[in-house]
Amino acid sequence: MSVPAKTSPILDRPARSILADFRDRSLSPVDYMTALIARVEASEPKVGALYLFRPERALKQARAAQERYAKGAPMGPLDGMPVTVKELIATKGDPVPMGTAATDPLPAAQDAPTAARLNEDGAIIFAKTTCPDYGMLSSGLSSFHPLARNPWDLSQNPGGSSAGAASAGAAGYGPLHVGTDIGGSVRLPAGWTGLFGFKPTQGRVPIDPYYTGRCAGPMTPTVDDAALLMGTITRPDWRDATALPYQPLDWDAPPADVRGLRIGLMLDAGCGNPADPQVAEAVTRAAMLFEQHGATVIPIAPVLTRQMLDGLDHVWRARFWSMIQPTPKERRVQILPYIHDWAAKGAEATPLQVAEGFDQTFAMRRATAEAFQQVDAILSPVNPDVSYPAEWASPTNDPARPFEHICFTVPWNMGEQPACSISCGMSASGIPIGLQIVAPRFHDVTVMTLARAYEAWRGPMTDWPRFDT
Repeated sequence: MSVPAKTSPILDRPARSILADFRDRSLSPVDYMTALIARVEASEPKVGALYLFRPERALKQARAAQERYAKGAPMGPLDGMPVTVKELIATKGDPVPMGTAATDPLPAAQDAPTAARLNEDGAIIFAKTTCPDYGMLSSGLSSFHPLARNPWDLSQNPGGSSAGAASAGAAGYGPLHVGTDIGGSVRLPAGWTGLFGFKPTQGRVPIDPYYTGRCAGPMTPTVDDAALLMGTITRPDWRDATALPYQPLDWDAPPADVRGLRIGLMLDAGCGNPADPQVAEAVTRAAMLFEQHGATVIPIAPVLTRQMLDGLDHVWRARFWSMIQPTPKERRVQILPYIHDWAAKGAEATPLQVAEGFDQTFAMRRATAEAFQQVDAILSPVNPDVSYPAEWASPTNDPARPFEHICFTVPWNMGEQPACSISCGMSASGIPIGLQIVAPRFHDVTVMTLARAYEAWRGPMTDWPRFDT
């Protein structure tokens, strides 16, 4: 088939549909990749989502996939399908600058688990996506990468730290993208860009390096696109000592029947920025849909306290200051000032403050587990804020108040529950609003089926921003 030079409707179709066409040879991986490259080249100067975009290599891989399909022997279920991974996810032979100009970006010796599983299944990692310094901002601002912008409004921030993945997904750089999340870094940017972002139960997706609360997860236009990725990236990898025993879960389970479910509605995070009225209204409307379909919706109290959030802040500041210390002073000055100023306060933390702060992660773990003693799932906002400027480091833009926007998301990282963001409306300024759906630990499929149900009630999103038309 012929592909227009700059735009093609095939790029906005679900991944399974594209793969089916690859298998019956009604669409070739080369034609699809050619269309994708054209869209990226037309859009990327405005969006700033990608790192290591290598079109010639991607086309070479697409030709190899095309030959395998011609022989009836695809490499795996994703053969020939373009995908991006966040820059922090190592790919063999490529630098991992961690979003900062202060590192010496040496080539990675091997693929991280997520990249390894994607390569095994034939996916084409045609680019990596940008992130802020050390992945420690909910922003597209970086001292190393170009500024990533929100495709819905280029003056606004996509959020982060999986900023480039969010920008790429919303701008239509194919349907499959993978980010990482330690306090909301998949869900926050997914919420501000209209994507479905899924943070699995801790250990469900093997990662390396691992750390308390750190997960990898899909960022996609639809729930089904994410389900497709989960079948690949959840396969085991010995390098993650925090990984769960592998289970072949039914990621393709149908939408949930919510009749009889008790669903908590949490509109107050307990601390941090209060939910904007537009956000609270959109999430409440979403909860009403669950109620209309037979669920009992129950207002519930927050799980987070100021003591918990400040304790985590002490721990993360101290940890990052210890990470930064080995960096030569002449390179350390290249760190984004916001991050440097935030981390430098970690040098003032006493051992007692750090120990007590780390204990607050267990306080969060207990509080989140307790919340599910009364409900089957929880609905809340993802982001309390509607939007903020692209050039800002965070919604407060204040390193003294760095985590005021993550209060709805971070407890579930520490508690290890699966959680997602799914778009539930638009602000008056035209920025998407994210609904968070959370389920108890290990109930990842529950989150997926509840999200599928809500997505069906809401209807498809059809007005994605495009820059190649």
